[in-house]
Amino acid sequence: ISIGFVGWASFPLGPGPDAQAALQSDEKVSIDIIQGWTVFQPIENTPETGFIFYPGGRVDYRSYSPVLNSLAQQGFLVILVPMPLSMAVFSPNKAETVLTTFPKIQNWAIGGHSLGGAMAARYCFTHPDQIQGLALWASYPPSTDNLANQNLEVLSIFGDQDGQVEKLESSGQLLPPDTVWVKIDGGNHAQFGDYGLQPGDGQAQISSREQWSQILDATSTLLLKISE
Repeated sequence: ISIGFVGWASFPLGPGPDAQAALQSDEKVSIDIIQGWTVFQPIENTPETGFIFYPGGRVDYRSYSPVLNSLAQQGFLVILVPMPLSMAVFSPNKAETVLTTFPKIQNWAIGGHSLGGAMAARYCFTHPDQIQGLALWASYPPSTDNLANQNLEVLSIFGDQDGQVEKLESSGQLLPPDTVWVKIDGGNHAQFGDYGLQPGDGQAQISSREQWSQILDATSTLLLKISE
């Protein structure tokens, strides 16, 4: 069973062509590999706010580059963290090293997609004084990690065509009462990244780029809020 699992996890989904293009440095964003992370740094300003991102389970981490590159274009430092076997559950505390590597960043948010978002929430639960913002992309905290009383700005964004909508909506009891909820009409689970179709997912009724635009707007609003 273990051998089969490793074999299955060793072939993650993506990245698609838009994600690959977003991994190239240009006049707006410098992209570097630092300690194995993909780091998106805005060129025109020195950022004071950083965003750590955990990828979804069995998704190639690079698949999330379209939105993450766009966040860096808006002036934020973005660190995309790969996970062992593309499963954030195996290393939920990777953010700890990121924080110490960039000591000049004054405000930190963490987020992730699906399983990555759950493990980002777990990091906030176990490190309550380190992170100011949490962005859940089609995700929710583990049932053991109640964040309702934490001093934390939280965004929960999901597509209404995602097969996990009911679980996402019922996760509110684990989140602070002022959590910002964003439902993307026509959006699904897989279009939070660029990795193609995902088994069991609903059929998206909008394009990937439209969904990415809404994800970008909601996430950048969270990052601006913790920058104030």
